[in-house]
Amino acid sequence: MTTPIVEVEGISKTFGKTVRALDNVSLEFQPGIIYGLLGPNGAGKTTLIRVLTTLLRPEAGRAMVAGVDVLADPKAARQKIGLAGQFAAVDGYLTGRENVQMVGRLYGLPMAEATARADEVLGRIGLADAADRQVKTYSGGMQRRLDLAASLVGRPEVLFLDEPTTGIDPRSRIDVWELISDLVDGGTTVLLTTQYLDEADQLADRIAVIDEGRLISEGTSDDLKETVGGAVIELSVPADRQDETMEALRRICQAEPLLHEVTREITVPAPDGARTLTEVVRALDAASITPDDIGLHKPSLDDVFLSLTGRPAEADAGDEAAANGSNQRRRRRRP
Repeated sequence: MTTPIVEVEGISKTFGKTVRALDNVSLEFQPGIIYGLLGPNGAGKTTLIRVLTTLLRPEAGRAMVAGVDVLADPKAARQKIGLAGQFAAVDGYLTGRENVQMVGRLYGLPMAEATARADEVLGRIGLADAADRQVKTYSGGMQRRLDLAASLVGRPEVLFLDEPTTGIDPRSRIDVWELISDLVDGGTTVLLTTQYLDEADQLADRIAVIDEGRLISEGTSDDLKETVGGAVIELSVPADRQDETMEALRRICQAEPLLHEVTREITVPAPDGARTLTEVVRALDAASITPDDIGLHKPSLDDVFLSLTGRPAEADAGDEAAANGSNQRRRRRRP
């Protein structure tokens, strides 16, 4: 059996005296895939990325990346990995080529090799024509791709992408998706955190869901959807009837209905499909509740996320920031 390229065992990390960002997290995955990491704001995703990329030391546990113990030998680990964080870490006054060359030099490459690799990765991500322009003239999508280019100059075995498409337009998101897929097809392994569930659904071969610092579910997208059930009923009712609706649903449904905090829509599993929908309509009618909208659909990752965490996915402001705040108040499938 192939040795996992990333192994995490019992990692724990606390900020301050009370906020446990990671709580005994263990996971592993094989090389040559995209591994998705999902979780609500402050769930621990970014903290785990920072541990695996040697930027943060946990209080407990061990982590291996590409055969290197990241805690015992962080210098060797850095030679095996690449990292693109939540925001493009580029210098607007340098050209695209100069930005990538600089990262290559930080990897310890001679200038000639850093330049050669910069030209290679800039061509690979479609920025060769803009390589000699100042980065401040780039669009947001171009800057994101340049950040990815810089993370590739060291030819990493494992590439860590922390919300790589946050804040860019839909067209650029698709471009980045294609780039990530091409990288994995070329042999790179990717660990991806994202706030966009469709992104994980489209890209990730396996997905882990983290909530409150704990790993609560892991598997393929289809595996996770099966945990919700065969179908889901989604409905909306007037705001003054939501409590009554939730109570009516509790009486007839085996699972607890979920109230979406943002859209205020109510979701409930429908194990018997249309038959469950009929029962729900009858129960609402008996309670004199007329829904504004109601429908039956197959579960999505949104439904999985709501079912597992009780709340929707949100942009991750960073686990340490969340901790401080709380103290103060195309589908890819390979055989």
